[in-house]
Amino acid sequence: MEAFERYIRQTEQRLDERKSFLWADESPDRARLVRQGQVVVEPAGAKPVVSVPDGLVHDWVGAVFIPGATIEKTIAVMADYNHKAEYHPEILASRILSRNGNDFQVYMRLLKKKVITVVLDTEHEIHYVPVDQTRWRSRSRTTKVVEVEHPGKSNENALPPGTGQGFLWQLYTYWRFEERDGGTWVECRAVSLTRDVPTGLGWLINPIIQDLPKESLENTLRETKAAVGGIKPPRQIQN
Repeated sequence: MEAFERYIRQTEQRLDERKSFLWADESPDRARLVRQGQVVVEPAGAKPVVSVPDGLVHDWVGAVFIPGATIEKTIAVMADYNHKAEYHPEILASRILSRNGNDFQVYMRLLKKKVITVVLDTEHEIHYVPVDQTRWRSRSRTTKVVEVEHPGKSNENALPPGTGQGFLWQLYTYWRFEERDGGTWVECRAVSLTRDVPTGLGWLINPIIQDLPKESLENTLRETKAAVGGIKPPRQIQN
């Protein structure tokens, strides 16, 4: 969708031009809450949801601090895509399809559950970039999103892309990591595209469309903190 792609280009330009490496550092109060152990998630712009032709763009940013974690361990856990399902309840299955240095092609089966349950087969293109010895960045984008009917059953069926409930059509995430203050700061900007809310079905669709993107980001940051703090890190990616 052209409008979504334009939104992504503008988002990436603003991220590149941002003076502070970390979003949390733009606000002393925000940084204090994160440093105290809270998972802080806010709309990235004036509004968390932006209407585009035939869809909605959801744009959230969040941060968490992981005490005692090194940047090496954090990146190693983040890049261990073969084991994501072990600590992310929204990820039913995950595996690396291919890897070239710090570039990954990854498959994930995602669970979206709120009022109703939707299972999605997704593929992601992910790139990590070391900035210096204490800071990293990464960018992930979906290259395939299909809804799965009757998952895990003999009549399981993947629907054509762009069909189904439309609770996720595209997802871009932008991560930043910085080791300091006796731990590692982790930040994620999540920009997703979903269907619009059909007339007359707001009571059913709104809780899913409006709430899930924020809740998913909060859960992802919380589970990442727990994983980095409690799982022996796998082989590190290249520095």
